[in-house]
Amino acid sequence: MNFLAIHLPCWLIPVIVGIISAILGYLLGKLLGSGSNNDDCEDRIAKLQAELDACKSSKTSLESDLKTSLASSSLAATTSATLIPFDAAAAKAVFGKKIKENDLTLVEGIGPKIQELFHNHDVKTWKALSECSLEKCQEVLTSGGDKFKIHKPGTWPKQAKLAYEGKWAELLKWQDELDGGK
Repeated sequence: MNFLAIHLPCWLIPVIVGIISAILGYLLGKLLGSGSNNDDCEDRIAKLQAELDACKSSKTSLESDLKTSLASSSLAATTSATLIPFDAAAAKAVFGKKIKENDLTLVEGIGPKIQELFHNHDVKTWKALSECSLEKCQEVLTSGGDKFKIHKPGTWPKQAKLAYEGKWAELLKWQDELDGGK
């Protein structure tokens, strides 16, 4: 009997040949193409990692520059804020006596001993006193002992701010209304 004499439907032969071709093509593609595909992915990952590292480095550099910039601008702001000029003539015209710059005894309720306590706590200017909290003022008084307990520093920072800003008339008017700085 002839091999071709087997009765196969005529459409089955092309299907079998197609399946065999597909399997061989798949296996050849896996065998020959697997190395280059992995290399491409590894190259792409390496490039992306390099870009990420460059971005992180740039970010760190920018953050450092920003901190430096902010520090210098706040220093400039602080420096310019401390440059309110003291006008001794204007102070004398309002108070009727010579006023020394940053004399804390100008503040109603602060005498020479309390001024000395503040100086010992590095509060030596009207500006520094104006920036003190009431708790800090009370701490300074407490450091002097029991004899300073009677003093009430509630208005001292505000008075010091007026003196620092050169608002002499406003300061004098307010001090006329105060009783020993209270």
